Amino acid sequence: MQQSKRAEPRTLVGQAAEDVAVAADARLPVFDALKGLIRKIFPDHWSFLLGELALYSFVLLLLTGVFLTFFFKPGMTEVVYSGAYQPLYGTRVTEAYASTLAISFDVRGGLLIRQVHHWAAVVFTAAIGVHLLRIFFTGAFRRPREVNWLVGLTLFQLALLEGFAGYSLPDDLLSGTGLRTAQGFMLSVPLVGTYLSFFAFGGQLPGQDIVPRLYSVHILLLPGLLLALITLHLLLVFRLTHTQWAGPGRRNRNVVGRPLFPDFAVRTGGLMMMVFGVLALVSAFGQINPIWLYGPYRPDQASTDAQPDWYMGFIEGALRLMPGAETRLWGHSIAWNPLIPAVLFPGAFFAVLYAYPFLEQWVTGDRGEQHLCDRPRNRPTRTGFGVAGVVFYAVLLIAGGQDIVARTFDVAVESLDVVLRICVLVGPPVAFWVTKRLCLALQARDRRLLTDGDETGFVDESVEGGFRAGHRPVPAGRRYTLATRNMPRPLPPPGAGAPWYARLRSALSAWYYRDRVELTFPEHPEPEPAEPAEPAAPRGE
Repeated sequence: MQQSKRAEPRTLVGQAAEDVAVAADARLPVFDALKGLIRKIFPDHWSFLLGELALYSFVLLLLTGVFLTFFFKPGMTEVVYSGAYQPLYGTRVTEAYASTLAISFDVRGGLLIRQVHHWAAVVFTAAIGVHLLRIFFTGAFRRPREVNWLVGLTLFQLALLEGFAGYSLPDDLLSGTGLRTAQGFMLSVPLVGTYLSFFAFGGQLPGQDIVPRLYSVHILLLPGLLLALITLHLLLVFRLTHTQWAGPGRRNRNVVGRPLFPDFAVRTGGLMMMVFGVLALVSAFGQINPIWLYGPYRPDQASTDAQPDWYMGFIEGALRLMPGAETRLWGHSIAWNPLIPAVLFPGAFFAVLYAYPFLEQWVTGDRGEQHLCDRPRNRPTRTGFGVAGVVFYAVLLIAGGQDIVARTFDVAVESLDVVLRICVLVGPPVAFWVTKRLCLALQARDRRLLTDGDETGFVDESVEGGFRAGHRPVPAGRRYTLATRNMPRPLPPPGAGAPWYARLRSALSAWYYRDRVELTFPEHPEPEPAEPAEPAAPRGE
């Protein structure tokens, strides 16, 4: 009797839940949609988690940002500080600076939340950047994912703007120096520069409008755009399915991995908790952006050792490396520094990134859908471009803090500038050539593995007294992975009288794909391994 009485509530609750579910499904086709959704297959590889790392950092940014909006006051009106931080007690500061100090010292848990917000912004931007690198090196931007590549690049640029806007809100001496630098970028634009500056600042720097305007952009406009593009990105991932690495059973027409529920949902939920926990620990023990040490912004002062966040450091480095130059035309002065490094260079850089998927498609002539990730070694030219870009960025990032580097290593800033200017011009071509040679060497190693197998570590001695390293065949699964590659052939030369763009396309195609190591296989290759135990689904399901 007691057991039946205990089971009765469960039965009633379960029956009620079932009735509610049936009634809801009869009116809204929820479960029909969820049935296909929860069976969606996601490939299982650590590199695919980079996008999720950015997503969960963004979620944490939204949560902490809502908390901070309760206490932050985006005003430029001067007040006398009377908070808990004694070294600044009685100092005239703006409302924005005073409220940030109040969050840090007077609001319970405010400093932790503020630092979590700042660290999450750093991780969010870094995760998007590394995710884009993964997509570039593996060719995951190819058809049908060109639109998703454009969305990802736009997300990265919006994240840069969002980070700069949030970094500028406290109105401290460091962020004010950054705003003054941004005003210099605007003023360098010919003809309309002064109008852009006047529109942004509402008058002369610092004015009374810039922080309220940045606040509106930071909490409304840019988060809305980011949320919309992230949603579009996820919808495209679900619609087009995810790319996957080549392997046994993994082909261009199927997806092998884990179903969304429960396997993938549990894993991604665990990753979200790890992101939240690690960022909380880092924020508890790692200080970031201590504005009370910088002091309030004053136009007649500049922070010593002032450095922008890492994602803006390449622009700062370009500014410091380019020599000053000015041209006067028709009564107007054109300051090439900062116009070239701060305006034209970022615009040209992102324009090339936007166009690259279509350029590679045009060079290869490949119009088919590609769902398998390229191994970077099998696309040496593209990999060389990517590494050259990373080296170029790294040199500019170092140049962005060249004064600190010079002081740390006790060298002259002028001498360091000369070295960095040489590195920024010579480093990327050298990195491209070295990377391409390494890729070809790795292709040759793959061929040796296919023909000779793995070395066993033993050495055999022949009857003639010679020595030979022992080898064992490569396992069938690994052999399949090594042998699966999609390397386009150079386009045939155009005929006589072909237009210039056809000749250019043929020349680029030959330069892109003429260097390769052809694979050779044993006379009796092993058959392809059986399908993996992981769930698989055709593309589009």
